[in-house]
Amino acid sequence: MRRMIITLALALGLAIAAPALAAADNYIPSVTLDNYWTAFGTPQLDASLAGTNEFERGDTVTLYVDLANYGRIMGFEADKKADTLMEQTLANRELGYEEERTTALGITGTLRSESDLIEVKSGDQVIESLGSGEKAKDPMEFSIKIASHAPAGEYLLVLDLSYDYQYNAEVDADELDPEIGLRGFQTAYWYEAVNETIEIPVTVKLEADFEITDAKAELSAGEKDGIVEVSYKNIGEEAADDAIARLSVFKPFSSTDDQAYIGALAPGEVRTIKFKIDVDSDATPKPYSINSEIKYTDLRGDTIISESMKIPVNVSPAGRSYALPGVVVLILIVAGAAYLYRRRKKV
Repeated sequence: MRRMIITLALALGLAIAAPALAAADNYIPSVTLDNYWTAFGTPQLDASLAGTNEFERGDTVTLYVDLANYGRIMGFEADKKADTLMEQTLANRELGYEEERTTALGITGTLRSESDLIEVKSGDQVIESLGSGEKAKDPMEFSIKIASHAPAGEYLLVLDLSYDYQYNAEVDADELDPEIGLRGFQTAYWYEAVNETIEIPVTVKLEADFEITDAKAELSAGEKDGIVEVSYKNIGEEAADDAIARLSVFKPFSSTDDQAYIGALAPGEVRTIKFKIDVDSDATPKPYSINSEIKYTDLRGDTIISESMKIPVNVSPAGRSYALPGVVVLILIVAGAAYLYRRRKKV
C-alpha cells in the first residue's frame, strides 16, 4: 500500500458546489488539517463474463468482462468533537467527502492465464472510476487464443485489478461567516493504492480431436500412384462418426484419390489409411508436407472439419531407367548374330 497526501484549496463559492473528486487535476500537496470522522468501508470490485464462457479448442475469441463496484460505507466514527458552530459546519462538510471512500479511481485491469494452453493476446484495460453500486458502462475487452489441442475442461484466467481509493478526508477553514458560510475553506485527501485479483473460469468444450501418429511417404520425382500411408489418432474426448480424411495437394503433387473413408473413430483409437499420389517429373528432390484434415459428424449430429494436419513427404530423385541400355544391348546382339551368319555363309 502506498499513501498519498494531497489537498485542494477552494474559494468560498467553489467550496460549497464542487464535489471533492471533480477537481482531481488541481490537487496540490497539503499539510494535515482537522479530521472529524473516520469512515469504514472500501470499494469491492467484482468481474464477470458477459455471454458464454465455453469455447472450442483452437478458437481466438474476445472476452467481454463486466466490472461492478459493490463497496459501501459500513459506518462512521467521530475522531474530533465538534463544539462550536464552525466545527459542526466543518464536520458536516467532511462527512459528505468521507462518503467518497468507496469509489474506485483509475482502475487498470490486466488479464493473465494460469495455463500455457491459453494465451492472452491483449493488453491492459482502463476504467476511470466506479462509484458504489455502479457497473462499468463499457466492459473490458480481452482477446485470448486457445491452443489447437488443449484438452477439454475448465481453465482459470486471472484478472489483476489495480486502483486508488480515498482513504481519508480532512477539512479546515479560517472562519465561519454567518451570511456566506466558511471562509478560506480547505480539504486534504489521503489515497491508498489497492491490488486485487479475480478468477475468471473459461471452459474448453468436449470434442473429437486428431493427430497424425505415423506417416510413410517415400516418393520419387515422376512417380505415378505413389502410396502415402497415414495413421490418425482421435486424441479428443468424444467419438467421431463418418470420418473422412482429405488431402490438400499442390505442385509438384496431384491426385485423383485425395479422400479416404475412416468411419467411426472412438477416443484413443488409431486408424491407418492410404492415398495415391502422383509426383511431377520435374519435382525438386527434398522433404515436403501435404496438408490433411478430417471431416466428421459429432455426437450432436453437426458436421465438423478438424484443424489441418501436415503429412511429411520425402521426394527423392527419379529412378534410373534401364530401358535404353537394354535396347542398345539387344541391337548389339542382333548385329553380332547377323555378322556371324554372313561370315559362315561366305565360307
